[in-house]
Amino acid sequence: MSSIKAKIVATARSLPENIMTNHDLEKIVDTSDHWIQSRTGIKQRHVVGENEASSDISTKIALTLLEKSQLSPTEIDVIIVGTVTPDHFTPSTAAIVQNNINAKNAWGFDLSAACSGFIYGLETGSSLIKSGNYNNVMVIGVDTMTSILDFQDRDTCVIFGDGGGGVLLQQTKNNGIIDSLLHMDGSGGEYLIIPGGGSKIPASVKSVENRDHFIKQDGKTVFKHAVRGMADVSSKILKNNNLTGNDISLFIPHQANKRIIDAAAERCGISKERVLINIGKYGNTTAGTIPIALSEAVDDGKIKNGDYVLLSSFGAGFTWGSILLKWED
Repeated sequence: MSSIKAKIVATARSLPENIMTNHDLEKIVDTSDHWIQSRTGIKQRHVVGENEASSDISTKIALTLLEKSQLSPTEIDVIIVGTVTPDHFTPSTAAIVQNNINAKNAWGFDLSAACSGFIYGLETGSSLIKSGNYNNVMVIGVDTMTSILDFQDRDTCVIFGDGGGGVLLQQTKNNGIIDSLLHMDGSGGEYLIIPGGGSKIPASVKSVENRDHFIKQDGKTVFKHAVRGMADVSSKILKNNNLTGNDISLFIPHQANKRIIDAAAERCGISKERVLINIGKYGNTTAGTIPIALSEAVDDGKIKNGDYVLLSSFGAGFTWGSILLKWED
């Protein structure tokens, strides 16, 4: 069995300059700042400007990762982009990023797992590193959610924002990514879905009139499954590694809803001061939430060498999972 593991050697994030507050949303849809904050914890979110897309955010992330790791673009082996809002069905956003940064020796692909996109991508990138065949793998989680939001649907349009983050993975024989648990239950797919635009409901006048190209969510059902899914997978990965919540220096959960985060942390016995919550500033950026938060934590000095860091997500599909890191500088 290979002794090679994957470790994170650089983190980065990118958020669009434009900010939409809850008060801005009050002018668009029948809602209020109090209603949004009391149910989600969100105060504002970043939104893309005109002609700004997921590849633009991802390219900024990739360039920052290159700068921080002091690598040349030609040293990148693989680029994985977790997203449900790619620039196009084809070419992939990963291909656009590869071209933008001139990483001419890299191959890559987009990965669709909604809010679990970064977790799924991190596991995939880690496996490629552990194979011994690759030295530098970029994993980016990004979503431009305003491109698929129906601003007539107050239950969904207040939740999401735009942005992303990413990491660079390299080989190690010490700590790094030490365990993962990933799950999927396709029977939950109908509860969080973009019905139109694919081969099932191709774009047409009728699909546009039916607003089929916007995201649809059964909030109560998703909330119930998310609370249980994130709590279960987080507590199980700790148990599998003979750890308790007291051993975790930082818990970085998917930023979908503060009540879901609180429930998962409580189930794992992780105290509030060791839970990273930034949903108030960014909203739910889907695949972007965890890498944005991870990047912030690293930049703010909240993670030290040898710290256990727990990542956990839940998203459409249903998809959910958790990854345990032992941080290595």
